[in-house]
Amino acid sequence: MFDTLSDRLAATFKNLRGKGRLSEADIDATAREIRIALLEADVALPVVRAFIKQVKDRALGAEVSGALNPAQQIIKIVNEELIGILGGETRRLKYAKTGPTVIMLAGLQGAGKTTLAGKLGHWLKQQKHTPLLVACDLQRPNAVTQLGVVAERAGVAFYGPQPGNGVGDPVQVARDSIEYAKQKQYDVVIVDTAGRLGIDAELMQQAADIRAAVDPDEVLFVVDAMVGQDAVTTAQAFLEGVDFTGVVLSKLDGDARGGAALSVAHVTGRQIMFASNGEKVDDFDAFHPDRMASRILGMGDVLSLIEKAEQTFSQAEAEKMAAKLQGGGKEFTLDDFLSQLEQVQKMGSISKLLGMLPGMGQIRDQINNIDDKDVNRVGAIIKSMTPAERTDPKIINGSRRLRIAKGAGVQVGEVSSLVERFFDARKMMSAMASGKGIPGMPGIPGMGGGGKRSGKKAPVAKGKRKSGNPLKRAQEEAAAAERKALGPGQGGGNAFGLPAGKGPSDFELPKEFKDLL
Repeated sequence: MFDTLSDRLAATFKNLRGKGRLSEADIDATAREIRIALLEADVALPVVRAFIKQVKDRALGAEVSGALNPAQQIIKIVNEELIGILGGETRRLKYAKTGPTVIMLAGLQGAGKTTLAGKLGHWLKQQKHTPLLVACDLQRPNAVTQLGVVAERAGVAFYGPQPGNGVGDPVQVARDSIEYAKQKQYDVVIVDTAGRLGIDAELMQQAADIRAAVDPDEVLFVVDAMVGQDAVTTAQAFLEGVDFTGVVLSKLDGDARGGAALSVAHVTGRQIMFASNGEKVDDFDAFHPDRMASRILGMGDVLSLIEKAEQTFSQAEAEKMAAKLQGGGKEFTLDDFLSQLEQVQKMGSISKLLGMLPGMGQIRDQINNIDDKDVNRVGAIIKSMTPAERTDPKIINGSRRLRIAKGAGVQVGEVSSLVERFFDARKMMSAMASGKGIPGMPGIPGMGGGGKRSGKKAPVAKGKRKSGNPLKRAQEEAAAAERKALGPGQGGGNAFGLPAGKGPSDFELPKEFKDLL
C-alpha cells in the first residue's frame, strides 16, 4: 500500500546524500518533496501541514547543523515524526479485571468487520484466551451465517441465537451474550455490530444502545484502508456519535494510496491497534507505529519477521537441523529440505517476507514476481521420489529423473535443476553452520574463512627485455658492466630499491624494535 510513498521518499533522500552540509534552501526543497509525496499518498492536509512544520523546525535546528551526516539526520527526523503521526507507542488491548473482556466492533458496511472479528478471535486464541464471537448484525442478509462460518474457520466459539435477515433485537443479543460467556467461561467477548452504506442516525443510535447495554472495555472502529480521505471523515463522525477507544485497519494489503492509515490516528487522537493485511485468518497482527514507519522509509521490519519465525518454527526442530548441518551436511536430506520450505510457507507469502528485509524496496518488482506456487512445485518433485532417492539424490539417473518428472507433472530439466540446487544449498548451509564462511566468498571476520584458496602460484615477473637493435643493445650491456664495476656506494642504487650504499647488510633496525627483540 505504501510502495509509491516509499519510492518518493527514497528519491528525496537520495538527493541529500553526499552533502557535507545542508543549507536552508536544501531543507526547504526536501520539505517540499516530502509534502508532495504525502499529499499524493492521500494523507489529510492538516496532518501534512503539522508533519512538515515539525520536520522543518527540527531540521533547521542544531540537531542537523551539528551532525556529521546531515542526510542521515534528516531521515532520522522523518522516521521519528512518522512514528508520531502513526500513534507513537504500540497500544495494547485493555482487559477487564473481572468477568469477560468485551470488545465491540463498529464501522461502515463493507469495511470488513465480520472477517476481522474472526481474525481477532484467532489472534486472541493464540494469546491463550478463549474468545466468543457474538452476531449482533441482524440487518445484513446472511450476516449471522457468515460470522458462524468465520468463527469455525478461526477455531473459536460462536453465539448467534437470532437468525438475522431483519429479524431479532441486536441489543438484547449483546446483553444475553455476556451472561452466556460467564456461564461457559469465555474470557473475551467480541461483538460484531451492523454497518450501513453511509453514516445515518439509525446506525449511530443502534451502536450507542449496544455500547450502553454491554459497557465494552474496548470499542474498535474498523477502517477500510483503501477508502482514502472519506475514512477520516467517517472516523470523526463515529467518534462524535458512538466514541471508540482504538482503530483497526483492514485491507492493508490493497494497492490504494494508504493516506487513511497515516491520517486517522492523528485526526481522531485514537491509536491504530491492529492491522489486517490479507485474506487468511492469520493475516492479522498488532500495529506497531515504529515498524510501519520503518517499512515506509524502506528500512524493513526485521522484528516482525523474527516474531513470525518464532511462532512458526519449532526450537527442537531447528536444533535438530543445525546438528545435521554441523556434521558435514551429509545427513541433511531432501525430506529435511522440503520440511524447511514448508515451515517458511507457514509464515506467509515469500514476497511479503522478503519485503520485510531492509533494502528490498530497490528490487520490489523482482520480489513481487516471485510465485509461491514454485514451492508447491518443488514439493511435488520431492514427493515423487522414493525414500532412498530423497536420502541420497546421487542415485537418481536419467530414467529415474524422467519417471519423477512425469509423477510431478514437470519437465526433466526441473528435476535436474532441483537436485543441483539442493547440493549447492547443502554445501553452503553446512559451511555456514561450521563457521567456514560461504564457499566462493572471501573470508569475513567472525565468520570463518572463505573456503579453499587457489593453489596457483603468482606469475613470475619477467626480466627486462633486451633491445633488438645491435647498437642499442651493446650500449645497454656496456652501461650495465660499468654499474657492476662501480659496486655498492658508487651511485645507481641497488637491487632492493634502496639508495646506493644501503643494501641488506647495511640495514639497521630502529632502537625500539631492537629492545623488543
